[in-house]
Amino acid sequence: MKFQVLDIIPHLKNPVTGDIVSTAERLNQVVQTAQLAEELGYDSFSVGERHAGEFISSSPTTVLAAIAAVTSTIRLQSGVTVLSVLDPVRVAEDYATIDQLSRGRLELVIGKGNEALQYPLFGLSLDNQWDLLEEKYALLRRLWREEDVTWYGHFRSPLTDPTTTTPRPFAGAPRVWHGSATSLASAALAAQWGDPLFTANAIQPRENYKGLIDHYREEYARHGHDPQHQYLGSGSGAGGVFLADTTQEAKRQYGPVYEALTVGRNVPGNNSPYRDIDHAVAEGPALVGSPEQVIDKILSYHELYGHDLQSISLPTTLPFEQQLELLARFATEVIPAVKAAAPTTLWETSDPYAGRPAFAGAHVSDAATIISADHLTHRSNHVYSSH
Repeated sequence: MKFQVLDIIPHLKNPVTGDIVSTAERLNQVVQTAQLAEELGYDSFSVGERHAGEFISSSPTTVLAAIAAVTSTIRLQSGVTVLSVLDPVRVAEDYATIDQLSRGRLELVIGKGNEALQYPLFGLSLDNQWDLLEEKYALLRRLWREEDVTWYGHFRSPLTDPTTTTPRPFAGAPRVWHGSATSLASAALAAQWGDPLFTANAIQPRENYKGLIDHYREEYARHGHDPQHQYLGSGSGAGGVFLADTTQEAKRQYGPVYEALTVGRNVPGNNSPYRDIDHAVAEGPALVGSPEQVIDKILSYHELYGHDLQSISLPTTLPFEQQLELLARFATEVIPAVKAAAPTTLWETSDPYAGRPAFAGAHVSDAATIISADHLTHRSNHVYSSH
């Protein structure tokens, strides 16, 4: 298994102490965390995107660019890029820029977002969220794989003149994952294109996410894609990671913070059923407990999901020094055991995207071959409007 650190950049007071850092400090903490994650051997770092609520992740491209400038090997991901509310031309340009800055380390994770208030903010109707995602992703794919694109759709003005976005991606189109939380739609879209799926595994019982994963795998096979490239990522709940020598000690230390944050978050239809720390540890996806407890929980989810990439999030209301200690402890006391028990081919030799970053041997000159092969593969299965 591979491991990702995800920060959707919530900006909250510690509900027990009332402490909160400044906006500037919080954003710089994200960059520093990514630097340490690379040093500790984490495989990827992901930055979320929110345009409403108590978050400061409205510009994930800016944060990822800052991270790209101070790292050299860790893969960079989004979590998720809210493609439904964005212009695919701008997304193609911005993320290709990050891809160039990072020498090919970018992999996008797209979705319709987890915040209903984002849609009116961008002048869009929530009723169209899935149609928006499907149409915009089809255009994004073309912009990254073709030059001189002309296009007509329903939700934005047409590209009547041949359009080539710049810069081009570093070495062919970056891989795109699809974030899935509540609906079969994202799972079906990922399967349609032969892309990997990232299950939120956040606030619902695990059986609900298993249903989405099973649908994805069934549709992936129905579309005839190569099963060896059918990768799956999984989140780790809204509770974050917290390790202590014993599970009881972890619950004692972190329980008051977890429970206060849970009580304080009231978003109907989007609240965790795991209201207290005992319930969260026993049945929820939060990775709280002793290292052994957390290892067992990740592997229990792996037994059910068969996922290749495990995402973790730090409890960002805690003192920053404590967050970094947790990141280091997780790297040394949890990751080696899980990787040994649950191997994956993701980002290994047989993965076609494994050699894409410059540190793995990719060069800009490889781009034409990669774009051509990828485009021919998908062109035969999908009809694009070009007139």
